[in-house]
Amino acid sequence: MAVGIPVGFSGQLAQDWRPGLETSSYITLLTLITEALAFLTIGLVRPWGERTPRWIPGLGDRRIPVWAAAGPAALGAVAVTAVMLLMFWDALPASGGGSEAPQGAAAWIMNACYLPLLLWGPLLTVVTVAYVRRRRRTS
Repeated sequence: MAVGIPVGFSGQLAQDWRPGLETSSYITLLTLITEALAFLTIGLVRPWGERTPRWIPGLGDRRIPVWAAAGPAALGAVAVTAVMLLMFWDALPASGGGSEAPQGAAAWIMNACYLPLLLWGPLLTVVTVAYVRRRRRTS
């Protein structure tokens, strides 16, 4: 979408998302923010998620409180689960999805590509619970 491929959308919806600096920048920024937040999940399973980096002034090499990491992760798990369920349900061909949304084979391909996102929230929940259990055991 960021480079102008309509990815199955048509009509006014395709026109609203046509490539331009503003639209491309928005899609790219949204992608980068999403990837950065997803990368933070790795901190729940790696040692760098338990201590602040030494190079941070005033906070370097201090233990991160369990709920400082687990709280946002738990909220993120709930939020991403809700958003993905709503997005996926609304995009199902059976729900209509609007006349400008991808239809037919394009709709099924799009849904198949997004299907793994339904696991993001539940898997983040599992990792968050494991983080809390591990940190409480070692504290």
